[in-house]
Parts: sequence; C-alpha cells; structure tokens
Amino acid sequence: MSAGGNETSDLGGADDDSRNDEFALTVREQKVRSEFWDKFKRVARRIPFAGNLLAAYYCAMDSRTPLRVRTMLLAALAYFIMPMDAIPDIIAGLGFTDDAAVMAAAIGAVRAALKPPHFEKARAFLAKEKPADEGEEAKE
Repeated sequence: MSAGGNETSDLGGADDDSRNDEFALTVREQKVRSEFWDKFKRVARRIPFAGNLLAAYYCAMDSRTPLRVRTMLLAALAYFIMPMDAIPDIIAGLGFTDDAAVMAAAIGAVRAALKPPHFEKARAFLAKEKPADEGEEAKE
C-alpha cells in the first residue's frame, strides 16, 4: 500500500483486458472486411458452405450481434481468408475441409445469434452472383 492508503498497480486490470479485446476485435474485423470478398468471390462456387459462410459474415458485421458472437465469427472468418492454413486451399477436394470445419464449429456455437436477415442477405447475394446459365433449362 502507498502512504495515502491506496494500492496502485502497473499490472492493469479488467478495463485493460477489455480494451485489448476490443482492439483485437477491431483489427480482426478490419482484416476480414478488407480481404473477405476477394477470396469469397474466387471460391464461392467451389465450396458447399458458401451460404453459411456469408450468413456468418453478415452476422459478424451486424452491430446488433453480441460481442462474444462477433469475436467467434470473426476468428473463423479470419481463418477462412488466411492464405496458409492447416490444409492449403489449393488442394482439390480437400482444401476447404478445414475451413468448413472451423466455420461449422463457430456457427454451431453461436447458431442462435444468426438471424433470418443474415441468411436472407446471403441467399440474395448468392442468387445475384449465379451465372446466367446456371439453373436455366436448356432451350432446344
């Protein structure tokens, strides 16, 4: 204790931890915002979990989503955009299995936070991005 009876510490406390968590979240969110769309558009047709991935993105960027949920989803989305991960994405047939597993675990943990509007936005985006010949019957 100091002479005035107040104990001081340079170790920081809960407020410091909270500020560090918020800073880490902000950095991760900026990285995901800046790199997600380029990678998603390159690979969306090759991954069966594109709809859930997009819904997770929209949920993570939704300011109404609880901080804990945003943190978890942003971590999973950051893993998706990483150029090197456990199974490199360039390996045909296997490259996105680790990404799918990470996303499935994250979504499973926070499923209740993903709201219908997140899935609706994902479906609308995917429908808009579908090539014109996909889904149309061949005309004779």
